[in-house]
Amino acid sequence: MSSFTESIDRWLLTHSSIPLSQKVFFTENLRVMVKAGLSLGEALNTLALQAESKFFRRVITSVKDDVESGKLMSQSLGKFPKVFPNIFINMIQIGEVSGTLEQTLEELTQQMKKDYTLRSKVKGAMTYPIVIMVAMLGITAGLFAFVLPKLIDVFKEAGNIQLPLPTRILIATSDFVQANGILVIVGFIAVIFAVILFYRTPVGRRLTDTCILLAPLLGPIAKKVNLARFSRTLSGLLRTDIPVVQALTVTSDVLGNTLYNRAAKDAAEYVKRGENISRALGAYPKLFPPLVIQMVMVGERSGNVDSLLGDVADFYEQQVDQVVSNLSSIIEPILILFLGGAVGGIALAVMMPMYSLGQAISEQ
Repeated sequence: MSSFTESIDRWLLTHSSIPLSQKVFFTENLRVMVKAGLSLGEALNTLALQAESKFFRRVITSVKDDVESGKLMSQSLGKFPKVFPNIFINMIQIGEVSGTLEQTLEELTQQMKKDYTLRSKVKGAMTYPIVIMVAMLGITAGLFAFVLPKLIDVFKEAGNIQLPLPTRILIATSDFVQANGILVIVGFIAVIFAVILFYRTPVGRRLTDTCILLAPLLGPIAKKVNLARFSRTLSGLLRTDIPVVQALTVTSDVLGNTLYNRAAKDAAEYVKRGENISRALGAYPKLFPPLVIQMVMVGERSGNVDSLLGDVADFYEQQVDQVVSNLSSIIEPILILFLGGAVGGIALAVMMPMYSLGQAISEQ
């Protein structure tokens, strides 16, 4: 039993993740302590004591024990792929080999801070419409469960009145929900799980990511976010003297969209065959606009690709910031129209037979 518990414990230790904010805290404070002259073992021990999460504390302690036994820190970090991604491990490895660990940690910290800010802005912008949609579903469910059945009973009792089509549809829907409430709930949950499972397949992920990029409102935001992350990550890796092919491969792992992920991996293969980065990216004009390709081309000619990619990342991060800031004002009227249409449709279906019902009562 104890061996089974230990196996589960080891599995959780190697397959669990932590928030990006805690990793930023880790790298930033590790850089400060390394700069102050502390050994890696002492610095890691101090960070383990300061870690908020018990899980992260155990991860740091494991890394500290490996470092004190003579292993490279990058080797120990590789045991926790869910906590420390490839870009993290590769940059730390370069810093250890080249003797520039402090500068590498500084670059890694700044890069993760930018990424954290970018994610927070996008998540914050999407919270508002999600809350509105959930509230609308809750209100609609409440209407069908508690309010409409009482009104519909009145219409049913007046059997001699010809009900309009919207009202008949509303009655049929309400009757179905009332009679098959559990089935509706189970079906709704099953659909959600089916969508999630389909999304996790390669075909589903690619189809979803393609639809997101083509969507009128989400598409431009998704492209800017991916371009910002691509430029920022590749810029940071090139500053640490990682080979270009390896830098593009590692960058592909950071990109959440499968189309950009595939494009970065293909670009690495192009460069491996002797092509320039700009020409490799030019093979995907729908993903990489002329601005990115031209800036990379200029950087290749002048020998400062990393610097110009940093400028591209700043540009797209500012673009995302502006779009996200205006997103609520763009989405709000759309949501109001959608909510108004849904509530207005139900109200119309309820109110339309009221006049006929009133006439029938007065005639009696």
